[in-house]
Amino acid sequence: MKKITLLIIALVFIGLLKAQNTTVFNLTFNHLALSVKDVDRSVEFYKKILRLNEINNRAKITGMRWLSLGGNMELHLISIGNKNIIIDTAIHFALATRNFDAFVKRMNEMNIPFEDTDGKPNTFNIRADGVKQIYFQDPDGYWIEVNNIGEKKRLQ
Repeated sequence: MKKITLLIIALVFIGLLKAQNTTVFNLTFNHLALSVKDVDRSVEFYKKILRLNEINNRAKITGMRWLSLGGNMELHLISIGNKNIIIDTAIHFALATRNFDAFVKRMNEMNIPFEDTDGKPNTFNIRADGVKQIYFQDPDGYWIEVNNIGEKKRLQ
């Protein structure tokens, strides 16, 4: 009887340990925050170039404005920080469009410089998986990638 009791206790204990390791958080992307020098200038850039819509700044903090990235995703632009930021093309955020060629045409019409992954001006690259990409910078030097991942899925 003692052995059975110990076996049951051991199985329950192992079950509890296993249950702790299988916790799923189901995390989803919420927002990206960028430190900017002039929040109004940056908001105008994102509204004009990417056609993002401004949304309510629920934090109610002066020097911060929020834009919608679609769904429940947001871009927070914050001009209240004072830390130096090092900008590198490896540090970027990417947006996908189903109208990549029209977006590139608009960038050219607006004289917004962009480049491929090698830094070649006014051109795009095609990744090994067939995805087209361009990179450009916002007024504070942050790199933005626009690609055609949504377009690629639609065509398949």
